[in-house]
Amino acid sequence: MNSSPPPEPPTPDLITLARWMAGHFSNYQQAFEDPKSFAHIHIYFRPLPFEFFEGIGFYSEQVYDYDMWRPYRQGVHRLVNQGDRIYIENYGLNDALLYAGAAREPDILKTITTDCLERRYHCSMIFHREGDRFIGGVEPGNQCLIERHGCLTYLVSQVEATENTWISIDQGLDINTHEQVWGSTFGPLRFEKRESFADEVPVIR
Repeated sequence: MNSSPPPEPPTPDLITLARWMAGHFSNYQQAFEDPKSFAHIHIYFRPLPFEFFEGIGFYSEQVYDYDMWRPYRQGVHRLVNQGDRIYIENYGLNDALLYAGAAREPDILKTITTDCLERRYHCSMIFHREGDRFIGGVEPGNQCLIERHGCLTYLVSQVEATENTWISIDQGLDINTHEQVWGSTFGPLRFEKRESFADEVPVIR
């Protein structure tokens, strides 16, 4: 795994974002109110031990409610100070399905090592604080490339995080025509926190 140098000690904002992210989120209410437009989805951000990155990191899973053991998205994330911004590096997992359920089963989570990670370059998220929320987006440059439906696309991703909510929209745009190929066509997904894992975020002094 290629990784950046150890991060500087976390700022209060970085710790706050980490504690707000740490949890199980569900868009049950949105899916219940508009089931034709929104599937019921769970997002988990499970804190990793300090030793994993020598800092604050997460394993994440996104799953449909009807298929909890087959995540459609998995990743590992490392939070890094970057002045007045918080930089979240994203990593893919080799043989990701081997780790399905790790967000809910600590014994599976323990099997994830840095050897099974691959850095997703140009796909980091950059967050900044605005009052009682954090606003984030994929790093600029349109270089986070994803092949989908036989078409090469670049990711456009926006997030708004509060202590108890996670609102996000991901879309893939054709690298040539800039037309949308995949992603939400009905607006952002609106998740509410069902369970907090904030107490698992490493305490760094």
